[in-house]
Amino acid sequence: MSPIDTPHAGDDNAPDDDVVSLLMRQHGDIRNLFDEVERCTGDERREAFRRLVRLLAVHETAEEEVVHPFARRSMPGGEGVVEDRLAEERAAKKALAALDGMDTDDPDFMPQLLALRADVQAHARAEERYEFTHIRRSTDSARLAAMARGVKAAEAMAPTRPHPGVESAAANIAVGPVAALMDRTKDAVRKAMGH
Repeated sequence: MSPIDTPHAGDDNAPDDDVVSLLMRQHGDIRNLFDEVERCTGDERREAFRRLVRLLAVHETAEEEVVHPFARRSMPGGEGVVEDRLAEERAAKKALAALDGMDTDDPDFMPQLLALRADVQAHARAEERYEFTHIRRSTDSARLAAMARGVKAAEAMAPTRPHPGVESAAANIAVGPVAALMDRTKDAVRKAMGH
């Protein structure tokens, strides 16, 4: 499979009217992109990594804005479950930002990427087990669809990298590309969810 052929959520033309199904497909997309980064070299690896950074940033930020607030409010013990996921996400963001500042040909890149992959996969399993199962069992199809719209808006509106003119170049440098992307994603989700 060439890098261009890596599947992404929505490629199957499913209606994406269920936030859990959408996020589960994104978890698969993230696994596929990790595979692609691992097997490619040179410019192909750099491009695959750019797409992985974008999807991870958009996905995690959308979960923070859509999934975690719902879980916090509606699950028994939701506060603790969400705090555990947020701690995992903070660690992943820190690792992702460090990787984002490296050249993909650096000898330290792949070991750090593999460590991040293990952490991201453990995090995804915890979300699926503790949050997604509860969401599917405890809400109706209209709410699942509304939450999916928030996630889809984030995915559609977040750029691959922030661009001067959307935000100032100085602001982009000050907060870093991953942080700026996450901020833009939060704005997109909040707008789509009517917040």
